[in-house]
Amino acid sequence: MALHYYCRHCGAKVGTIDRVSIYSEKLGFHHLTEEERLDMISYEPNGDIHVKTICEDCQEALVRNPEWHQYEKFIH
Repeated sequence: MALHYYCRHCGAKVGTIDRVSIYSEKLGFHHLTEEERLDMISYEPNGDIHVKTICEDCQEALVRNPEWHQYEKFIH
């Protein structure tokens, strides 16, 4: 099992954690609401987990353009 992090806005791969036994508490997933978990985390048939996050470039763009927070994706 691996965790793959992708930017929710531009789709860039942010990183991967290749550890078999990682607990959601260590990753902070327990702080998410059920709705946030359903939106941000998907499980692949091979056991991998894909997590939507935000990359540094998109975070900087949001800081410069705070009105973009209203959009699910601002890069198409």
